[in-house]
Amino acid sequence: MTFARRVGAAVLAAGLVLASAGPVSSAPATGERLERGAASRPAAVTGWYADPATEALVVSVHGDATGVAEWARGLGVGAVTVEHVAEAPRPVWDLIGGQPITSGGTRCTLGFNARSGANRFILSAGHCVATGSEWHGVGGYIGPAVGSSFPADDYGLIRVASTAAVSTPLIDRHASGPDVTITGSTTPPVGSSVCYSSPVVGWRCGGVTGLNQTVCYPQGCVSGLIRTSMCPEAGASGAPVVTNPGSGSVVRAVGLVSGGSGSCTSGGTTWVQPISEPLAVYGLTLHTG
Repeated sequence: MTFARRVGAAVLAAGLVLASAGPVSSAPATGERLERGAASRPAAVTGWYADPATEALVVSVHGDATGVAEWARGLGVGAVTVEHVAEAPRPVWDLIGGQPITSGGTRCTLGFNARSGANRFILSAGHCVATGSEWHGVGGYIGPAVGSSFPADDYGLIRVASTAAVSTPLIDRHASGPDVTITGSTTPPVGSSVCYSSPVVGWRCGGVTGLNQTVCYPQGCVSGLIRTSMCPEAGASGAPVVTNPGSGSVVRAVGLVSGGSGSCTSGGTTWVQPISEPLAVYGLTLHTG
């Protein structure tokens, strides 16, 4: 199971203000007292730490510091230094190909991270992105759907609006091994080996058996697809398809899982939307490592 990879906080110091007077006891010891009273802290308190240079206990505050000194004294802390910060900390998490993404009751798979200038995006299956408006990932809110094409093609675009969501060039291999890194894109020849990553069935591989094929779904026909022998499974829509890394750690982006026939129990066929088309249509560059 994949979870957000990183949790951290960014704090920008704006200055130091003495909150209360008196001798300062051991900063680590008084810090432990603040830990015990964390639940009752004023809303503006964003954290605290012991300054090794001054041995002072520093309390970080975003906004009004009213009540901070009183809160500390109530916990037996004689003095604290208030550090005003420009921004409150927030958890950060990584956007990784092969993770689940959801919008309401719709569940799809995160395909690839891409960008256009300073704007960041996620690519997934068009038939999936078109059914949702606001999208979420394993760490929280991602952003809105801003484009999709289906049928005829099968790709969709989600704008990454959350500053807490970090774009990466990574693809999750789930239980099959560590993440692999996207270094570019390619159109694989017939006979080459490719793999996809899905939160439902994990890491699945197979061969390319055809190029530029048309597949007709109940909603309409999609052309220009890559046919593969990778087994299909519900919930893999939009999953990233990449070159088989073998024992290596780098891959090239091939496309997005569109649909298939059969299953991973009986075997079958998976059709892939080539990644080159949405990159060209939307003017995007893949996030590579």
